[in-house]
Amino acid sequence: MELHQKKPKVAIVMGSDSDFPVLKGCIRLLKEFGVETEVMVCSAHRTPDKAADFARNAHKNGFDVIIAAAGKAAHLPGVLAAYTPLPVIGIPIKSSTLDGLDSLLSIVQMPSGIPVATVAIDGAENAALLAVQVLSTAHMELRDRMMEYKRKLAEKVEEKNASLKERLMDL
Repeated sequence: MELHQKKPKVAIVMGSDSDFPVLKGCIRLLKEFGVETEVMVCSAHRTPDKAADFARNAHKNGFDVIIAAAGKAAHLPGVLAAYTPLPVIGIPIKSSTLDGLDSLLSIVQMPSGIPVATVAIDGAENAALLAVQVLSTAHMELRDRMMEYKRKLAEKVEEKNASLKERLMDL
């Protein structure tokens, strides 16, 4: 039985429009799962009032999860998490500085009381999948879709294994 009647909704917030190429896969995956998305650019440093206002009101505006992508100092996910009761998933963006390690550490090293789930550097697809898994606790149809998605992943691995075995026979 469905716990929620409304369609699940995820906010995807990026610190700069230069992060958009990394986020395309995240947006695509969420749409494939039937999750409503809203995408915006909002900087923790250049538009801090906008970031705080968005996060403070995200649950009132119907969002269930926030995915936040940021590079370099990467404060956006943490700032949003400080102002919202919603789960925040951070995506560290690889930049020219330290290959994204700076972003990863900025997001993953949140202080006690302000959690941010963090995926790999440029791990936008995993952020989408984690959001779907979080949402699936209240939306059983998403759990079913996730189980099918994982079944297809396993099927692809088995196909690759069979292909490899065929190539090995030719050696």
